[in-house]
Amino acid sequence: MNIDTWVWWLVGAAALGIGLVITTLPELGMLAVGALAAAAVSGLGGDAVIQVVVFAVVSVALIAVVRPIAARHRSPNPELATGIEALKGKRATVLERVDGSGGRVKLAGEVWSARALDSELIYEVGQEVDIVDIEGATAVVM
Repeated sequence: MNIDTWVWWLVGAAALGIGLVITTLPELGMLAVGALAAAAVSGLGGDAVIQVVVFAVVSVALIAVVRPIAARHRSPNPELATGIEALKGKRATVLERVDGSGGRVKLAGEVWSARALDSELIYEVGQEVDIVDIEGATAVVM
């Protein structure tokens, strides 16, 4: 029994698809699409060299184009900080003297209780300070 070349390309594509499902490596899916393209060329009568070239070109093109786009969508966007995380690193103005035991600052239009990160430092009224952390309802400043 003689099996046509396009069937072997489909078997290869199926094996790569199974590998994709097992390992979740998206590159295997792109190689599977390349194998499907080679199967189509084989079915249309293309010789072995053209089949391999089509497989390589389609696979490399997909990896070169799709992989960077997928990586961009996978990485978290640091600009989307919300809540307390959005306040860290902001500037505040001292409203009441701030030291290691307490004080008040104006942060993002609101008045916050605050304390100095370094308990030996004192920040006077009107000084600009940086928000290092938020602990409960208290801004830790430096």
